[in-house]
Amino acid sequence: MEKLRRVLSGHDDEEQGLTAQVLDASTLSFGTRVKWFAICFASGILCSILGTAFLWLPSGLKLFAVFYTMGNIAALASTCFLMGPVKQLKKMFEPTRLIATIVMLLCLILTLCAVFWWGKKGLAVLFCIFQFLAMTWYSLSYIPYARDAAIKCFTSCLG
Repeated sequence: MEKLRRVLSGHDDEEQGLTAQVLDASTLSFGTRVKWFAICFASGILCSILGTAFLWLPSGLKLFAVFYTMGNIAALASTCFLMGPVKQLKKMFEPTRLIATIVMLLCLILTLCAVFWWGKKGLAVLFCIFQFLAMTWYSLSYIPYARDAAIKCFTSCLG
């Protein structure tokens, strides 16, 4: 019925751009966005916790690296439900977050490479630590003055 109304009123779908058509078809209600954010974020936390538990198993380093990395990816992807994927990517690559984003994404990839292709378990753990630090620094960029507070706290602890 809506399509018929658009055609009769002179606003045919062909006049809309492809981007507008995709955005119209993929809009979610606020409640749906919040639900999927919570589901995705909770699954990211669960994967990270499971990965940490696998670390203590005799041969669980591969599982640790995979689950920890997938947890970080899920937590990062969860914000796409709140602000949308295009806006999320734009914010990720703003100058204030660019270095943290690149380091974080690079460490995600390098962790999996270290475990599966190179077979270096110690390197995989090191890249997981870098993942954590980069993700923390990236997350702090969304809170005003949080990075400055973290730097001051860290330098005061060092003496």
